[in-house]
Amino acid sequence: MADVSTLREVIAFFDKIGIYDVVLPFLLVFTIVFAILEKTRVFGMEQIGDKKVTKKNLNSMAAFVLSFLVVASSQLVEVITEVSSHMVVLLMMSVLFLILVGSFYKEGEISLEGGWQKIFMVIMFIGIVLIFLQAIKTDSGDSWLEYAFDYMGENWSSTGVASILLILFVTGIMYWLTKGEETKEVKKES
Repeated sequence: MADVSTLREVIAFFDKIGIYDVVLPFLLVFTIVFAILEKTRVFGMEQIGDKKVTKKNLNSMAAFVLSFLVVASSQLVEVITEVSSHMVVLLMMSVLFLILVGSFYKEGEISLEGGWQKIFMVIMFIGIVLIFLQAIKTDSGDSWLEYAFDYMGENWSSTGVASILLILFVTGIMYWLTKGEETKEVKKES
């Protein structure tokens, strides 16, 4: 039997006491909800001295309660764990892609602004949507993404799939026709 390192035993111990199933999802949800509440100022502002500040006590309490409600649901914790692990892989893929692209150019020679930046953002958005669809399971245990692919595979020639493809095609054409072109003078000024 292979020797087990001390650090691996520590990670196994953390898993056994629930660090990965309870504490880390709680902290992640708390941080995200608190940041959103602070940014949006849903509960309003209060005057302290001559400064207006957010109501941190209400924001933190709401984030705390929502975090506990999320951790209480094992299904939500499973989705959060799966999505966050896949998002890290997507992030690593994007960093490695940028390193690869950067290896062909000198410093300051390439810029991902403009069209490239938008294309990259759309690809990342599609990746995130696919990750969420893969993480959410149906009652039969299949993911929504598997269900959608199976449905499209079985009903590829059906009217429903053809309608969806036509709507996507028409929407794309309408966007392309109505987006408008910027003149070169406007681009130079900005």
